[in-house]
Amino acid sequence: MKVFDELTKRGLIAQTTGEDAVRELTDGGKAVFYIGFDPTADSLHVGHFLPLIVMRHLQSAGNMPIALVGGGTTMVGDPSGRSDMRGMMTFEQIDANAQVFKRQIGRFIDFSEDASGQPRALMVNNADWLMGLNYIEFLRDIGVHFSVNRMLSFECFKNRYENGLSFIEFNYMLMQSFDFYELYRTKGCSLQVGGDDQWGNMLAGTELIRRKLGRDANVLTIPLLLTTDGVKMGKTQKGALWLDAQKTTPFDFFQYFRNVHDDDVIPFMKRLTFVPLDEIAELEGMGGAELNPVKERLAFELTALVHGERAADEARAASKTLFATGAAADNMPTTTLIDSDLTDGAVTAADLLVKCGLASSKGDAKRTIEQGGLTVNDKKIDSVAAVFTKEQLSDGLMLRKGKKTFHRAVM
Repeated sequence: MKVFDELTKRGLIAQTTGEDAVRELTDGGKAVFYIGFDPTADSLHVGHFLPLIVMRHLQSAGNMPIALVGGGTTMVGDPSGRSDMRGMMTFEQIDANAQVFKRQIGRFIDFSEDASGQPRALMVNNADWLMGLNYIEFLRDIGVHFSVNRMLSFECFKNRYENGLSFIEFNYMLMQSFDFYELYRTKGCSLQVGGDDQWGNMLAGTELIRRKLGRDANVLTIPLLLTTDGVKMGKTQKGALWLDAQKTTPFDFFQYFRNVHDDDVIPFMKRLTFVPLDEIAELEGMGGAELNPVKERLAFELTALVHGERAADEARAASKTLFATGAAADNMPTTTLIDSDLTDGAVTAADLLVKCGLASSKGDAKRTIEQGGLTVNDKKIDSVAAVFTKEQLSDGLMLRKGKKTFHRAVM
């Protein structure tokens, strides 16, 4: 199956500037394409999963990816999909985050050289060309090609009107467009791939290339990754689902996908894994307990992709141990308390939830307990004032929040 059809059948294409042109480029294995990642945090998260998956599909079909780390654009901040302005980051923070992104993207993309010594993929940082721009020259050379009325018609700006759109953010579209122009001019990159919320910024890049170079460039957007109830995938009670094992453990990562809603299993298998479509088709129509092995495979495939097969094996074994016996596994997420965490040699249930990161505040912990959402060592805790002693903690306590979130607390 050609890669464009593969992406279509997996639900990985939202819009293109021209299906025939994009199909010809990608199916022919002759596209140089890029995807941008702004290093606004010190790790990629599951929201970046689809671009990475699409990048891998396209590379496997012979196309050459360019992973662009936005060291320059992050200095400004993308207004797309936001109701407020991003906080300003220092160059040192951005550079440190960019280094992490490079390592994580390398798990998905092959950056080695082929037999002739040509790279199979490139990694670039737009700080290399954006940070040295002369502002007056940039306005005269690039800004003159942008219509303010046209810019204001794009969705990426519309949702900011109420809270105000800063001038610095207004420049983001120009900078991203310049990235596409620069990569087209220097690397022969004629295709940009990104999230569907980036459509306006990406389209502006094709228009700049046409105005400056008289050439056509193309865009392919990816649907946002939503669960069947319309919620962005990867949001947990602890926040985002990170690809960094120190921020989200392989066990937590595995458990998230092991416990997805039944209606999400097959769509996630199609979009997020490389399991053949004909094999996935045999799983469609399953429900209830039949889906449990499929959920386990989904969780294993994705954990192995991000953390390696060994970590995925360990997470799967820990999950099976937990559900079979109720016993905590060695690699279960664990919080170690010290004497200063205790008061008179004990800790309350509410404080324990907060210290283990299972509640954002005492108020949040209180609501969890009052709603019957906390079990410790298989015993339902119904009082916020319930206490656990140092001796109990020394033996280890297994906490369960709700039905699916497990955590161990020890001294």
